[in-house]
Amino acid sequence: MSGPLSPNSWHYRELNARNPGLSYLSDGLIELAEAGHPVVAGSADLQYSNGLNKFAKAYPDRYIQFGISEQNMVTAAAGLATCGLKPFVATFASFLGLLCCEQIRMDVAYSAQPVRLIGHHTGISLGFYGTSHHATEDIATMRSIADLAVVSPADGPQLQAAIRASADYELPIYFRISRGRDPIVYEDGVTFEFGKAVVHSIGEELNIIACGMAVHGALEAAKKLNAAGRSVGVIDMASIKPLDREAILRAAGSAKKMLTVEEHNVIGGLGAAVAEVLADEGAGVKLRRHGIYDEYSLIAPPTHLYAHYKLDAAGIEDVALGVMNG
Repeated sequence: MSGPLSPNSWHYRELNARNPGLSYLSDGLIELAEAGHPVVAGSADLQYSNGLNKFAKAYPDRYIQFGISEQNMVTAAAGLATCGLKPFVATFASFLGLLCCEQIRMDVAYSAQPVRLIGHHTGISLGFYGTSHHATEDIATMRSIADLAVVSPADGPQLQAAIRASADYELPIYFRISRGRDPIVYEDGVTFEFGKAVVHSIGEELNIIACGMAVHGALEAAKKLNAAGRSVGVIDMASIKPLDREAILRAAGSAKKMLTVEEHNVIGGLGAAVAEVLADEGAGVKLRRHGIYDEYSLIAPPTHLYAHYKLDAAGIEDVALGVMNG
């Protein structure tokens, strides 16, 4: 039967309409393909959950459906790259960043193949799917692999910009993206540069460094705090590796307190990367790392989880106030 059993039936083919952010992945790949780049794409039976169905429709001969075989998909992508192609392969971040870690390390990064790994539904964005599908360790695992870039875009336009920038990036990349319902931070056509942060503002009391879905909340929190007479800056560290050390040190030089915010375990993630820079340079600044505090996340709708873990705008504002007043 080709159609749904009932007009009220929900089915995966509607996801792009329901979650418009899913289109940016395919749009970025289509843009590269139209420019003449040898882009191919693959997914582990999740083309409707990550939006690659749009690319598959535009370029059916360049799309591979690997089925529920994530590790094989990564190894096959490495093989495709050795043939001169630019493979983009996607699956849930919990599977890609953890289950496929060995294949990413040995077949992709160790061989320096220009594979683009798309880990989607990061952090706690899969909600009711629970701990097995929550990805709160992937930044830590991926950034510890040599020659592997790690990028965590704030929204769809920044993801598409990063995909555009990847055309001339020779080493492999791990893209950490959300579920397609992210609030828009940037306009279409925004630019992206590996190793460069987006400095929205620099504060005199506190500087917040965030990545991924936390960027929008950090900006909203800073707006309210600044309107109340505080001085809070926000930096979007979408490029977690390579890291913009200069932006971190500039922020540390302007305020005595800093806050990192990420939808990830506070161990090994963005906060740890920032702490390493501050320790290396002997920067005298107090840092609070905010995220998932080394625990297995609860099971609930994503919006409820964001509020529970204080990763929404109200929660980040509360944490920022605690840091400034502490």
